[in-house]
Amino acid sequence: MAKLIKDKFEAWEKESRDRFNQLKSNEEELNKIFIKLYGLQDELDYHVDDKEVSVSLADRERDIKSLISYAVGCMFGRYSLDEEGLIFAGGDFDISRYHKFKPDVDNILLITDDEYFQDDQSDIVIKFVEFISIVYGKETLEENLDYIADILPGSGKSRAKIRKYFVSKFYADHMLTYKKRPIYWQFDSGKANGVKALMYLHRYDENLLGHLRIDYVTKLSHAYNSRIELRESQKIATSNAGESARYEKEIIKIKKQLKELHEFDNKLGHLALKKILLDLDDGVVVNYDKLQRDPDNGEKFIILTKGVKEP
Repeated sequence: MAKLIKDKFEAWEKESRDRFNQLKSNEEELNKIFIKLYGLQDELDYHVDDKEVSVSLADRERDIKSLISYAVGCMFGRYSLDEEGLIFAGGDFDISRYHKFKPDVDNILLITDDEYFQDDQSDIVIKFVEFISIVYGKETLEENLDYIADILPGSGKSRAKIRKYFVSKFYADHMLTYKKRPIYWQFDSGKANGVKALMYLHRYDENLLGHLRIDYVTKLSHAYNSRIELRESQKIATSNAGESARYEKEIIKIKKQLKELHEFDNKLGHLALKKILLDLDDGVVVNYDKLQRDPDNGEKFIILTKGVKEP
């Protein structure tokens, strides 16, 4: 059955307002009883400020971003549409517990600033669109994507805005939510956005870096080269000066991304050979550093987004 996120939010907004008002009323009634009991009518006011009420009101931006975060959790198998609560936070990962929405098989979600792989379930935006379609229905998919994108920064079509959010803002929000002790870690080649990818800490194993390099970085490198060739041929074919300038601008951008991607690949290749193991008992800070350091000589290879304090 098709559903609108807008309707769900408005229902939640009303429910949260009703709960808020009821709790505020209860607290004020208790204050009246206390004041009367101790004869403090001339000294205390029974009224309660909104900021002192211990439940939150609905907030569209915050709640939509929470929905996006929950979707990412489902993509990694931390949560499941088939069961309530936390499903996986370590141990043996059992894919059979997920039926309505299948999590990513290899624990890598690719984040790119454009759609290079149509229908590829490793692309986080494609996976997110699939999630919204399954949860709320295909019939309302576009309306729901528009509603989500409306609270995100920037302009353009909904998928482009959602993609931009994943590229530039999602991880910062995730770090803030988890107080710089993230459970999803972001591989990051640098400012040119050559490559970004998320993995779920609790599903990490020593082969993940090699898998990221062979199956993702290599594939993305080929995609960049193909896009450059396409834009160069289009630039030659067009007689429109504006189009020619746009093609040239994109070519320059992708060449920078390709250069950054190759530099990232060299670092990743070195670390992948080390088969680095993590110990969750050591905590996020120690493991975050361990995954970016040669275990033999301590040399640092920055491959993750900065933000976690070094030990």
